Amino acid sequence: MKQHFRKTLIGFGIAVIGYILLSVLINSKMLNDFYIRILMMIGINIILATALNLVIGFTGQLVLGFAGFMSVGAYMSAVLTMKLHMPFIPALVLGGAMASVFGLLVGVPTLRLKGDYLAITTLGFGEIIRVLIVNIDYLGGPRGLPAIPKYTTYTWVYIICVLSVLVIYYIIHSSHGRAMISVREDEIASESMGINTTYAKISAFIVAAFFAGIAGGLYGHFLMFIDPKSFDWLKSFEIVTFVVAGGMGSLTGSILSAGALTLLPEILRLFGFSKYRMLMYAILLLILMLFRPQGLMGSKELSLKVFKNLGFKKAGGEK
Repeated sequence: MKQHFRKTLIGFGIAVIGYILLSVLINSKMLNDFYIRILMMIGINIILATALNLVIGFTGQLVLGFAGFMSVGAYMSAVLTMKLHMPFIPALVLGGAMASVFGLLVGVPTLRLKGDYLAITTLGFGEIIRVLIVNIDYLGGPRGLPAIPKYTTYTWVYIICVLSVLVIYYIIHSSHGRAMISVREDEIASESMGINTTYAKISAFIVAAFFAGIAGGLYGHFLMFIDPKSFDWLKSFEIVTFVVAGGMGSLTGSILSAGALTLLPEILRLFGFSKYRMLMYAILLLILMLFRPQGLMGSKELSLKVFKNLGFKKAGGEK
């Protein structure tokens, strides 16, 4: 416990220093609105990636359709602030809570499935949520929801990003987290040891859906416009890519991959390769999967020791 507390203090110190440096760069105009926009999208994607990693990487459940829970949080918080004039943070929390309710409704019938059946079923539920939004005129239907107040700032994104990573870190290193990891390693053996595997999977799903809803609320109040197309199956696969590329079972891997893969298309666009940015994106992912199939970090967390030992090796176990 002392070790986790010490790591938390170190991480908190790094987060505070990072925020101070970021504030200095923004206030001195060294970072313009374009770079601030990219940084905020990186923060939102980190929340999504670490939340989904709790389900895929640490609980071992291949869940697609994750963008559906993001859309629930985005629309819920937008309606609360626009039409009911609720303050931003309570609306954001209620959006996350509503997403977790949908997570429970989806998780109870689906998480008893395994493997490909689970993946296909959750993808279907994600599309059902999107289609429901399309057919609700109060939410703008297929036209989307414009004129959302711009309450999302880099400060809120930074704070919520740090808090989400911290909460998921402590869940993983708690008794509930160890139960989730045991489900990933061997579900039958976990059941034989008296672990309620269904509860472990559903609780991970609910927590992940909550943070997806929070990320959706930040996303909507940042872009000031949301529509159902923003949360289709392509968005779900993008979030899964962050998790797989960074390493399933590594929080720092998800953070690094979410940052790098959000930044990469923008860098290619700046250098005039905007037409080919998706092609380059796919090629780099293909190279990573060929030479580092377990992802950038595998199941390790970032440390000085990992920096020394990190290497790439062709299709096989972790180095």
